[in-house]
Amino acid sequence: MTRHTPKLLGAFFLAATFAMPLSAQVAPGRAAGGPPPTERRAELERQFRQRTAEIVRRQLKLDDNQMAQLQTTNQEFDRQRMALVADERQTRQALRAELLAGDAANQQKVGTLLDQMLKLQRRRIDLQENEQRELGKFLTPVQRAKYFGLQAQLRKKMTELRNQQGGGAAQQPMQGRPLRPGVVRPMVRRPFR
Repeated sequence: MTRHTPKLLGAFFLAATFAMPLSAQVAPGRAAGGPPPTERRAELERQFRQRTAEIVRRQLKLDDNQMAQLQTTNQEFDRQRMALVADERQTRQALRAELLAGDAANQQKVGTLLDQMLKLQRRRIDLQENEQRELGKFLTPVQRAKYFGLQAQLRKKMTELRNQQGGGAAQQPMQGRPLRPGVVRPMVRRPFR
């Protein structure tokens, strides 16, 4: 990392922070003469993506061709990642529902769901490997390593911002909820993102 990396990462986080509070300020109803909340949110997301792309371009020193390839690759892998996240959420919810049943939990179903969690973790690793392989077609190893770090830091910061704004319950559905006697929470670790 260069001596300028902390400043650039600070700018990266500033871009992440900029979009979130503004989107939280959009009221459920429409302000007089203002755009509907969905349009405002879409515009904020577009601005956020643009700022993030500028920071990535500068940090990784990408040329126009590399930037175009990166955006195309991101779109494809983001779709796959979103599908994986949905599958993980569904499996965690099903496992939680079974465990909340206490002694009446279906042992076979719990075993199947645990196996599914492991398969989903393998899918996440495969997805990361495939993404890195694709990025390797147009980024140097150093650029890939820096980009991997930027992605991880951005995801962490976005999760923190969501949690601060009350979105943490959706991300971590079991934290902070009291247990009924005899109910054990599943010890399912989230994979590294």
